[in-house]
Amino acid sequence: MKKVLKLILVVALLVSALAIVTACRSEEEAPPAPAETPAPTPEPTPEPDVEDDDDEEEYIPADESAAVDIQIALVAHSPESILNDGSFNEGAWAGITQFLADNNLPSSNARFYQAVAPDNDARFNSIVQAIEGGANVLVMPGFQFVDALYDAQDLFPDVYFILLDATPSRDGEVRIQPNVAAIHYAEAEAGFLAGYAAVMEGHRMLGFMGGNPIPPVIRFGHGFVQGAEHAAQSLGLDAGDVEINYMYLGGFAPAPEHVVTASAWFVGGTEVIFAAAGGAGMSVMAGADDTDGITIGVDSDQHWVNDTVLTSAMKALDVSVHDMLTDILNGSFPGGVQHIYDASINGVGLPMQTSRFENFTQAQYDAIFNQIASGALIVDEALEMADILENVSLVVVNEM
Repeated sequence: MKKVLKLILVVALLVSALAIVTACRSEEEAPPAPAETPAPTPEPTPEPDVEDDDDEEEYIPADESAAVDIQIALVAHSPESILNDGSFNEGAWAGITQFLADNNLPSSNARFYQAVAPDNDARFNSIVQAIEGGANVLVMPGFQFVDALYDAQDLFPDVYFILLDATPSRDGEVRIQPNVAAIHYAEAEAGFLAGYAAVMEGHRMLGFMGGNPIPPVIRFGHGFVQGAEHAAQSLGLDAGDVEINYMYLGGFAPAPEHVVTASAWFVGGTEVIFAAAGGAGMSVMAGADDTDGITIGVDSDQHWVNDTVLTSAMKALDVSVHDMLTDILNGSFPGGVQHIYDASINGVGLPMQTSRFENFTQAQYDAIFNQIASGALIVDEALEMADILENVSLVVVNEM
């Protein structure tokens, strides 16, 4: 019995030992658990390939189709000088927009800036603001910029400046750098055509209202007087048959008092008023509206501004700006000098197609215009009225 028990005990021990060995071997041979890895980011599904079509033109965004990156700023001289003034700014802007269209440049290549105050410091700051905004060509309408540009032309030699109606100057010293084109117009010739047309149309009581007595406005008015005189001579009128009430309003901004003054003139017998007064001309037109009067516009074709507009003494603002921008594009900017746009190059004139004449004809206009353009008829540009009146015998001028 003892032998049997020993044998059972040995067998049990062998079985236990074998189980332990098997367990240990299983643990040694088991592969380690895989380390955790972030879930893979799904890759975008590739778009199907598109075969090139040789028959289709490659699309090019508008702003990349420009031959040159011309960034233009039209800078106004004061908060009152708005873009759609129906006059100077609007005429210059028309030249800019036409240039952009002609050269496939986007409209975003031109921006409008205004000086925050009507003084030289504010105008200079508006120039700096435009340049800091990316402009490399500045168009500045008006004599108000002569002082601000006097400095700016030196400080920004890589910027092109197109100054309309004036030349950079300070304290009587005129200085034009090669990056500046100073554009002037033969206002006396334009005023002459307006005065001549008004009398030839049949009007005998005329009026002239200028903004301030600055040279361009003075020349408009003095030309108007000479044109009326020439028409009176051509028609064989007697001395005193034609009268012109003549005054300066003291500013270029619209104002209620200008409406009152214009209305009083019309009620008093004035038939047509030539308003060379920028935005103040709108007030004169309002006075004409109230009294069935007639007006003559200035700078640009203003027939659309008001139904009272008979015609307009135009400067080729759009043409001159377009010309200068084109020269910049072509690398032939004519800077450093003054340029005169006169009748000989169609720099001034009347818009006959939109004028509301009933008696004055295209043939009559062409005849007088060609005399001026050819030099056969010289319009006096004197700035003193006394010098003009020396050669006026039929027209009576009532200065107010």
